[in-house]
Amino acid sequence: MEPTSLMNDTAFWITVIAILGLLILSAFFSGSETALTAASRAKLRSLADKGSRGAKRALNITEDNERLIGSVLLGNNLVNILATSLATALFTRMFGESGVALATLVMTLLILIFAEVLPKSYAITNAETAAARASRPIQWITAIFAPIVAAVRFLVRGFLRVFGVKMDANQQIHAVRDEIAGALKLGHSEGVVEKEDRDRILGALDLSDRTVEEIMLHRSSIEMIDADQTPMAILNQCLESSHTRLPVYKNEPENIIGVIHAKDLARTMYRIVSETNQPLQALEGFDIREVAMEPYFVPDTTALDDQMRQFLHRHTHFALVVDEYGSLEGLITLEDILEEIVGEITDEFDKSEEDPIAKSEDGHFLVEGTMTIRDFNRATEWSLPDEEANTIAGLVMHEAQMIPSVGQVFSFHGFRFEVTGREANRITELKIRPI
Repeated sequence: MEPTSLMNDTAFWITVIAILGLLILSAFFSGSETALTAASRAKLRSLADKGSRGAKRALNITEDNERLIGSVLLGNNLVNILATSLATALFTRMFGESGVALATLVMTLLILIFAEVLPKSYAITNAETAAARASRPIQWITAIFAPIVAAVRFLVRGFLRVFGVKMDANQQIHAVRDEIAGALKLGHSEGVVEKEDRDRILGALDLSDRTVEEIMLHRSSIEMIDADQTPMAILNQCLESSHTRLPVYKNEPENIIGVIHAKDLARTMYRIVSETNQPLQALEGFDIREVAMEPYFVPDTTALDDQMRQFLHRHTHFALVVDEYGSLEGLITLEDILEEIVGEITDEFDKSEEDPIAKSEDGHFLVEGTMTIRDFNRATEWSLPDEEANTIAGLVMHEAQMIPSVGQVFSFHGFRFEVTGREANRITELKIRPI
């Protein structure tokens, strides 16, 4: 048929209009898929809380991403194939057998530009707005295509199961916590998020993955009160101590019988002294166990977020840490947990300590062996592993499988470690630098 006479044919224009309509539908499906998958669920939730019905529908639709993508891809493929078939028939009538190749070229360009790149570019730029606007028709489409999509999902899962791949329909593609952590790290690398802000938020997110054993004060560093001391010796020790709460033991440090608060001790002793004319004789019968609070023990495997909730629930912030055999390992306070979020907290009673990290002229970092790997990574922006050990000294001994001597050098995880200080079986100082 001649092109001129074909232009006057009603069927020609109906076919052209149908192709254009199908291209518009293809653009809608492509843009909707991109918008609904790229939209932030947190932003959609915020819009829904402000009264946006479209955002609320978008949230409901994206609950099942597999069903959503299956419905959109089914609709998109249907309109693309139908549009290409109509264009092939039309061009064949106009140009004969060469119309097949011409139709393929023209439809490829039209679909690529107007049904793929253009709508997806807009959807990425305005993801939440586009998702809210497209939510109602997509909701209808997913309902209409539900039986077909269910059958396709069944077949796909069957094929995947053959290759050992299992899918969970309720599993989210991205964990919320990992998404937040990744956004913070990316923002810091681009200079948008300050290091201190990143560390605080990441510290709060990591509380559930860390245990009290990792941050507790080791028992070798705990200041304790011997219950068999004289009342004046106990009072002097409490007054000279920088801590307000001290564990009390009987006979041996492992036998903790209570925890004394300096204010309770001073208040009780003042009452005893003020009620008699012979204060020294009156204090002779003083028993510290009558003033000490019952000790609170926690297992060393307790997660930090669980321990923080327990502190708040019990209205206390001091606990003794024990291992699986009930032996004392250390102590932990609410302040220790808060320091994992906000950094070191000091007051006027804390002893001034030197920075545990110093940099030498040759580029090495001089580090105390007791410094935790997490704190060292925060300070240096390095990434030493902390799965097998909590401290720098512990990491070196774990990797070396021995207690190193002063002067020994080790290289692992891309860093060079030199032992520069040791007391008994404890590494006190190291020099570290990247290899």
